[in-house]
Amino acid sequence: MLDEREGDVPAELVDQAFTRKPVWQRMAIVVAGPIANFILAILLFWMLILPGERGLIPVIGKVTPNSIAAAAALEPGQEILAIDGQPTPTEQQLGQHLVSRLGESGPIVFKVRDTKSGAESERQAVLDKWLQDAKDPDPVSGIGIELALPLKAVIGELVPGKPAALAGFKVGDEIVSANQTPIADFRQWSELVKAHPGQPMQVDLMRSGQRISLQVTPESFEEKGVFKGRVGVAVQPPADELFRHYDYSVGGALVAGIKRTWDTSAFVLLSVKKLILGEISTKNLSGPISIAKVAGSSAQIGFKSFVSFLALISVFLAVFNLLPVPVLDGGHLLYLLVEAVRGKPVSEQVQVFGYQLGLALVISLSMVAMYNDIMRL
Repeated sequence: MLDEREGDVPAELVDQAFTRKPVWQRMAIVVAGPIANFILAILLFWMLILPGERGLIPVIGKVTPNSIAAAAALEPGQEILAIDGQPTPTEQQLGQHLVSRLGESGPIVFKVRDTKSGAESERQAVLDKWLQDAKDPDPVSGIGIELALPLKAVIGELVPGKPAALAGFKVGDEIVSANQTPIADFRQWSELVKAHPGQPMQVDLMRSGQRISLQVTPESFEEKGVFKGRVGVAVQPPADELFRHYDYSVGGALVAGIKRTWDTSAFVLLSVKKLILGEISTKNLSGPISIAKVAGSSAQIGFKSFVSFLALISVFLAVFNLLPVPVLDGGHLLYLLVEAVRGKPVSEQVQVFGYQLGLALVISLSMVAMYNDIMRL
C-alpha cells in the first residue's frame, strides 16, 4: 500500500496515502482481504451444495470394549440422534459435535434410537481430557464406535492399470474369501488389503454363479507414516436408504453456504481456543507441506473434494487473519478500533512493540507447524 511510514510519498500522491485516509476507510481496507476469503468460501460451498447433499445415517455397527461408547452402554443397531442436545442427522454432524469435545472433561450425553423397536433413550459417559494428546484424532473411532455401512464385497469399479484390474478382477465380482479368510463385507476386504502391502493374496470370487480363484498383490502406499496396501477397486454404491438426502433451491443453497462458512469459522475459533488451553495437541498444527499434500490428495479424489478443500482453506485464512494479533489484519483492525474510540492513533512505540510480539508469535507457530510437517514426512 502507499504508506508514508514505508518511505517518501510524492507530494501529488499524499492524499492517496493509507495513513491520510479516515479511520473507517483504513478499517475497510484492512478487512477487505478476509472478507474476500469469506465470499469465496460462500460461493464455493454454494456450488457444492446446489446439486443436493446426502449423508450417512449414524447407525452404530460396532462398539469397542472399554471405550467411552461402551461406558455409555451404546449398542450396535442404535442410531445416534443427538450429542449433548445437538442433533446428529448424518455422520458429518456426528463428527463435528464430537470434535467440539476434544480435550475436554465432563459428562457427554448421547440420545439414541433403537432401529428395530424405535425406542429412544439417553445414555451418558464421562470424558477425561478426551484425546487431548492425540495426533490427528479421529473422534468417531476415538469415542469407540464404528458406524454401520453394510456394503457387500461386490466390485463396482476397477481402476485401470492397478493390481486388481491386472489380476483379472471384473466389475460385478463378489469377493468370497481372501487368504482363506471368509469376507463378510467390503470393509473387511478393505482392511485385509491394507494389511498386506506388497504381499500376494489368494482371492476367491463368485462370478456369474461360478467360483474362481485369482492372485493379486496390493501395491504399497504411505498414509500417516504407515505403509498400507491397495488394489484399485471400489465398492458398489450402498443402498439409498442408508443416507439422508437434502435438496436445495438456488437461494436455499446460498443460505446453506453462508451457514457452512459460519460453522467452519466457529470451528476454527474453537480449535484456536483449545490449542491455547492445551485441550488439543500442537501436533495437530500443519504447515505448507501438509497443505500441499492434502491439496494434491483432494485433487486426486475428485473435483468436488478439491473445491471443498479450497473453501476450507479460504475460511481458515479469513479467520486466522482476523485474529487480534499485530502483523495480522486483525491486529491492524484492533489498533484502528482503539483509534476510533480514542480519537487519536495508538502511539508508535506501542504499535512497534505489538508488531514485534505478534511477529514472534507467528514465527513460533510457523516453526512448530513446519516441524510437524517434517516429522510427518
